[in-house]
Amino acid sequence: MKNKFVGIAKVGEKGQIVIPKEARDMFDIKAGDTVVVLCDKKKGMAIVKSEVLEDTMDKIMPDNK
Repeated sequence: MKNKFVGIAKVGEKGQIVIPKEARDMFDIKAGDTVVVLCDKKKGMAIVKSEVLEDTMDKIMPDNK
């Protein structure tokens, strides 16, 4: 598996994009998975699998039961 990938996605009429297959494979993104779109007007956009952010939140704010 390569560690880097650059792809192109066209924005459809409803604002939808298709994540290129190579990127889906790299990050194990499957149909039905949830992604988070992070935006910064100056820096751009990033798409992250929601479970990555959940894991990070668990580390920052552990469940103290």
